[in-house]
Amino acid sequence: MIENQKLARRIKEIFIESRATYGTRRIRKQLATQEISVSRKRVGRLMKQNQLCCKIKRKFKVTTDSKHRLPIAKNVLDRNFSATGPNQKYVGDITYIRTQQGWLYLAVVIDLFSRKVVGWAMEDHMEASLVNDALLMALWKRKPKAGLIWHSDRGSQYASESHREILKDHQIKQSMSRKGDCWDNAVSESFFHTLKTELVHHMNFKNRQEAKSAIFEYIEVFYNRKRIHSANDYL
Repeated sequence: MIENQKLARRIKEIFIESRATYGTRRIRKQLATQEISVSRKRVGRLMKQNQLCCKIKRKFKVTTDSKHRLPIAKNVLDRNFSATGPNQKYVGDITYIRTQQGWLYLAVVIDLFSRKVVGWAMEDHMEASLVNDALLMALWKRKPKAGLIWHSDRGSQYASESHREILKDHQIKQSMSRKGDCWDNAVSESFFHTLKTELVHHMNFKNRQEAKSAIFEYIEVFYNRKRIHSANDYL
């Protein structure tokens, strides 16, 4: 059995690498990948002794402009957030980040198989081009086959003609949440919750560029490459 001093040091290293976001469950899983078998209770006790407390979650609002007369797609996804392989199902949404310069809007595309952010875009507006750019990034990077399911809320950006043209050109099947039902797009909202809990709520961005740089680094360096995810058994 590993002694407490060595274990505490390794726990602290993992905690720091996670940017103070991992609790006992994720730290225990990470230790297991290093062939260190310990109980959550022991991990929790050593974290408490070393004053390692993960960041506290806060509520946040999501902006959706659904008061429009544009075509609404059926809810094809229907809360089936599992996938047997990559590039089968994507989900996306928009959120906003406060800066001293004004709001910064972030659109993301998430692959339901890996839960990685495969496309994203940031602008000072919420026009259709924002979500178009995020989706086009994902399509350029991943090159999914025809038949991909693309789920979002009923926002005007996702219902716009320009967005529907992209879906048609790439033979993508569009899916939209039911009216007023945030649970239909729970994975996207969960990502935004995580982003704001682990980064945004602990920052005071001077301008949009500073926020863009921090969010880019969070997504591409930490979230996609290092952060382990409970939805796919902490892989």
